[in-house]
Amino acid sequence: MDHFLEILGFSVGLLYLWWEYHADARVWLASMVMPAISMWIYFSKGIYADFGINIYYLVMAVYGYAVWRTGGLRKAKKPQPITHTPLWAWCTALGALGAIWALLAWFLGNYTDSTVPVTDAFTTALSIVATWMLARKFAEQWLAWMLVDIVCVGLYAYKGLVFYPVLYSIYTVIAIFGYRKWLRLMKSQDKK
Repeated sequence: MDHFLEILGFSVGLLYLWWEYHADARVWLASMVMPAISMWIYFSKGIYADFGINIYYLVMAVYGYAVWRTGGLRKAKKPQPITHTPLWAWCTALGALGAIWALLAWFLGNYTDSTVPVTDAFTTALSIVATWMLARKFAEQWLAWMLVDIVCVGLYAYKGLVFYPVLYSIYTVIAIFGYRKWLRLMKSQDKK
């Protein structure tokens, strides 16, 4: 069953990447399917923080879809443009990363049977931050995902998963190209 779900999650993950790469709001529809698949896999492998983050992903999928389609709280009510991450957002992101990582590592180390509490907490904390950056359509969200993906390849291989390390290796490569693509899209939207 785990291998079937890994393959299904892998497939939806590729579709998600395609839509994210092209800054297509349908990325958030895939974001509503992927958490259900991943929750089962992560819980069965004892990767509890990654299990828990999928609840957040579900909420952020709804938020991200609304922001991308309507511009969120902006008065213009038009699709959110791609922008560079402003200083205030970097400060928020780094502060949140540190706090969430420390809290999750402490919790996982003290209240679960996790064998990888610090690494699991790091990828979860940075994923929370990267998802928020994606929802805000900050181009540098790709840099955050690159780091998450690289660490996840090692984590999932260590935990004996077969397909997810391959998926996250692909994510790493796509994140490099995705960042460059979003920078080009940002320049082209500025010319309109």
